[in-house]
Amino acid sequence: MRGIIREVQPADSTVVIEHEDVPGFMPAMTMPFNLRNEADFEKLTPGKAVEFELVTTDDDSWIRNIRGIDVSSVKLPEKKKVAAVKGKKSTRLDEGDHMSDFKLTDQNGKTINRESFAGKDLLVTFIFTRCAVPDFCPRMSSHFAEIESAVMDDPDLADRVRLLSISFDPEYDTPEVLKKYSEKHSVKPDLWTFASGSASQTEELTRAFAVYTETADGTINHGLTTAWIGPDGTVRKLWRGNAWKPEEVLEALR
Repeated sequence: MRGIIREVQPADSTVVIEHEDVPGFMPAMTMPFNLRNEADFEKLTPGKAVEFELVTTDDDSWIRNIRGIDVSSVKLPEKKKVAAVKGKKSTRLDEGDHMSDFKLTDQNGKTINRESFAGKDLLVTFIFTRCAVPDFCPRMSSHFAEIESAVMDDPDLADRVRLLSISFDPEYDTPEVLKKYSEKHSVKPDLWTFASGSASQTEELTRAFAVYTETADGTINHGLTTAWIGPDGTVRKLWRGNAWKPEEVLEALR
């Protein structure tokens, strides 16, 4: 893979790289990569073009064999400006705040909103189906699959808990795409919903939950947030990033 270094974060053992499209694997995007060799940090500086290997397992990934290259050899997609959402201001939600209503379309082409989950404990996370790095969106879906299984085995949780994965890639993640994705990850569609909406609808939600996204032609740079919304619509708990475990979410729900 090839790309340009944007940030170096030794404290987190990561480096943020804006990388090229990898056909058949994942689109061009800006994202943090894990580093296992501390010596690599000494030769990494923002703005430097690099070529590297990405190693992935079922639940982890890291880069190695990093070497500098000519910046002109890196072919990144041209970024285009995304129009701001007009007429609405999305207030960042904190624990204890009330989640506003929303309007999305699920994997079956059905319109859903907050009322669709009224009276239920709702777990919400944000993904996009083309994300191929195992410790990002795939990890969120893997965690939700584990939670789904545990909920199905617990009569109390099965009656009151629902899961919702929201895609922030609405142009690609149509109901048809989400349907195939759901069939791969979920075994109980009435318990776990996959949905997306218009650019303005999804942007309003990502802003509300502080899920940073930057889109361009084929590029998505994003953060991660998972939220527990209580039956009354109140944000009970927020998990930022990808370090949370299914067990701690289940413990909170119980």
